[in-house]
Amino acid sequence: MSPEPTGHLDGNELIITRTFSACVDEVWASVTQPEKTALWFGHWEGEAGPGKVVRLQMLHEKGQPWSDVQIEECAAPNRLVVAMKDDYGDWRIELTLTRVGAATQLRFVQALSDRTMAGEVGPGWEYYLDMLVAAREGKPLPSFDDYYPAQKAHYLK
Repeated sequence: MSPEPTGHLDGNELIITRTFSACVDEVWASVTQPEKTALWFGHWEGEAGPGKVVRLQMLHEKGQPWSDVQIEECAAPNRLVVAMKDDYGDWRIELTLTRVGAATQLRFVQALSDRTMAGEVGPGWEYYLDMLVAAREGKPLPSFDDYYPAQKAHYLK
């Protein structure tokens, strides 16, 4: 059964949020420390910091490819902006963490060069962000087959 998609488009920006019962610092560690990102997204190596490039291995993609990731902005523990290029295009991703009551909200934004990409990209990020939730909660990781193509139509509205 496909999870209900939660993201939306605002112009050409794909926006998805997740809320965690954890402090901002804990969620920040989950999205920036290589041993923690490897649990849900991919392992990275190199010296991190604004203006620097790290190498990221996409552990849950076919062939587990490596990509160079440019860190455009890093304002720990609240904002991370990265950019990368691969065979599928240019990717610029913004993560913003905000304290909301006793929880932390993660706001994911990706500017799409072509709005029609949302049908492919949206379900993929829903999957990865749910992987983050599952990894943080120690639950089994979801299957991409539950997200795509089931969520495609939601993002093509």
